[in-house]
Amino acid sequence: MTFHETMELVVTGFEAAGVAILIFGSLAALMSAAAKLRHGDGRAAYTHARQDVGRAILLGLEVLIIADIVQTITVDPTLNNALTLGLIVLVRTFLSFSLEIELDGTLPWRRNSADTGPAGAAETASTSGPAD
Repeated sequence: MTFHETMELVVTGFEAAGVAILIFGSLAALMSAAAKLRHGDGRAAYTHARQDVGRAILLGLEVLIIADIVQTITVDPTLNNALTLGLIVLVRTFLSFSLEIELDGTLPWRRNSADTGPAGAAETASTSGPAD
C-alpha cells in the first residue's frame, strides 16, 4: 500500500467519523430530550436537545475539517484544492462560531465577564492594574 492510498484511507476514516458523530450525537441528544419530555418538562427537553445537537454538529464539523485538511495536504495538493479548502474552512468556521454563540448565548470574548457577573468583572478590573 502506498502513502497516497494510506492517506486516502485516513481521509475516509475522518469523514466517516465526522458523519458518525453528527448522526449518533444528534440521535443521543434527541433520545435524551425524549426522556426529559416523558418527565413532563418540555421546555428543558427542548433546551437540552438544541444544546446537545449543536454540540454534536460542532464536533462533527471539526472532524470533517480535519479530513479536508489531510486530503488537501497529502492526497491532492493543488492550488485549486487549497483554495477550495480555504473556502470550506471559512464556511465551517462561521457555522461553528454561530453555533457557539447560539449555544452559550454570548459572544466568545464576553464569555468570562458573563460567567463572573458584575462583581467578578469589577474584581478582575481591580486586580489587572491601572487602565491606560
